[in-house]
Amino acid sequence: MPPLPLKETLRVALVGDYNSTVIAHQAIPLALDNAAEYVDVTVDYDWLPTPEVTSPEDLVGYDAIWCVPASPYQNEDGALLAIRYARENKIPFLGTCGGFQHAIIEYARNVLDWHDAGHAETSRDGRLVIGPLSCSLVEKSDAIELKAGSLIAEAYGRSQIEEGYHCNYGIADFFTAHLSSSQLQPTGWDNHGEIRVVELRGHPFFVGTLFQHERHALKDKPAPLVEAFLKAALL
Repeated sequence: MPPLPLKETLRVALVGDYNSTVIAHQAIPLALDNAAEYVDVTVDYDWLPTPEVTSPEDLVGYDAIWCVPASPYQNEDGALLAIRYARENKIPFLGTCGGFQHAIIEYARNVLDWHDAGHAETSRDGRLVIGPLSCSLVEKSDAIELKAGSLIAEAYGRSQIEEGYHCNYGIADFFTAHLSSSQLQPTGWDNHGEIRVVELRGHPFFVGTLFQHERHALKDKPAPLVEAFLKAALL
């Protein structure tokens, strides 16, 4: 059979609680528009506030799902539901900052059966797989080493990048060992060996980054990972 034609329009769900003062929220539409022009596709994106994500039906029809920064979310369960839906249904997924953190929590809860996995920003009990960083990364940038052959390395076309952050939380040290033998694999590290990127093996495109690469669009620069995200959604 001949290959199916590529889609002309992509529907992207932006899962998170929109706030016009959040720099990443200002950048995301620009990053999507710039990437869409580069990929030569039309992109329709909808902001889905987390309180409105209450069942898988709320996500049906989207070609890709981006769990966006600015957590804690109004409805953490809505964010986790969207991440799980993307993971289980092989829908291209991108998580940045808070989206990265909640992708870790979702995997711990629903794949590793750590039902008490949580985030130190919002919980005191259970296994807090997301904990405080040793040093704040609010409005800081750093170098990241990328794993050869990873989706993110292929997107950037190089093995080392420098990106900016706006966060105080990352993967807790005790949880990193559990990722080494899981399908959710680290594929990017800072100079101290701290995990800054994860990808899900066996999924067409499931990438989480602690940094906010989308903010390049505010300087009219390309966001290679957003371009790769849209390319994956075309298939």
